[in-house]
Amino acid sequence: MTTEGSSERFRNLDVWPDVDVLDALLEGQLAAVGVVAAARNSLNAAVSQAHGRLKMAGKGGGGRLVYAGAGSSGRLAALDALELAPTFGWPRERLAYRVAGAAFDLMADEGAEDDVQAGAGAAEALNLTAQDVVVCVSASGSTPYTLAFQRVARGCGALTVVLANNALSPMLLEADAPVLLESGPEVIAGSTRLGAGTAQKAALNLFSTLLMVRLGRVYHNQMVEVEPSNAKLRERAERIVAAAARCDLKTAQAALAEAGSIRLALCLLRYGTLEEARRRLEAAGGHLRTALHAGPPGVPATD
Repeated sequence: MTTEGSSERFRNLDVWPDVDVLDALLEGQLAAVGVVAAARNSLNAAVSQAHGRLKMAGKGGGGRLVYAGAGSSGRLAALDALELAPTFGWPRERLAYRVAGAAFDLMADEGAEDDVQAGAGAAEALNLTAQDVVVCVSASGSTPYTLAFQRVARGCGALTVVLANNALSPMLLEADAPVLLESGPEVIAGSTRLGAGTAQKAALNLFSTLLMVRLGRVYHNQMVEVEPSNAKLRERAERIVAAAARCDLKTAQAALAEAGSIRLALCLLRYGTLEEARRRLEAAGGHLRTALHAGPPGVPATD
């Protein structure tokens, strides 16, 4: 298992000058990002499969995006999950994450990663279906908790996406959409929050962001589902509407006040009434670009 290996290159690291330790760590971080580039095709395939499940599920209001892991890998998976609602407006009822031994503060009992029954039980409790997408993250690719979770999920027909850092590991071999992030030995032997963790975080960023783009939660390069929960985000929402609709800020503010969301505000500016805006958006399955470009032109809302 390469992530548990110890490189002779870093022997006596504890007595190296500070700047040399920092250089070694930085080199490891940069190499980890390069590992993600090598996994681009696998990530693209994983997104394609996940999009197919979640897009179909969206029409019936069913499927969920579920993350699972243990230790550092589990916390990184949970972090990606936690960003999806405020950034992309992904419905909270269609999102779940499970970290071995963790309470709400994510301070996990590290020994819990060996608990196979807990992993299986956590997956069973979610009542997973074939509409769901389950993302399992593990440096070793053999973490008992996460592997048990994955096996239950797959047995329920859910799509299993696995991000792991060791080739030919059980989790990758059993995944529907395997993503190998071959980061190799760590500068600090076995400390997989370093290179392996960086590769996982970057890969999760790419996976979830592309998935949200494909699910229509980004228009042009704007976060049209961002939750305007504070003053900064409300101002951002106004700027997004003004830019996308090519209107002044005052018009954007009025549309947002009436519609209550960026997507609906843009459809309101396009079609003139809130009733028609809602109808167009619903007919497009919530996909903003489809809604804006369907039917005859109204008030120009986009280029």
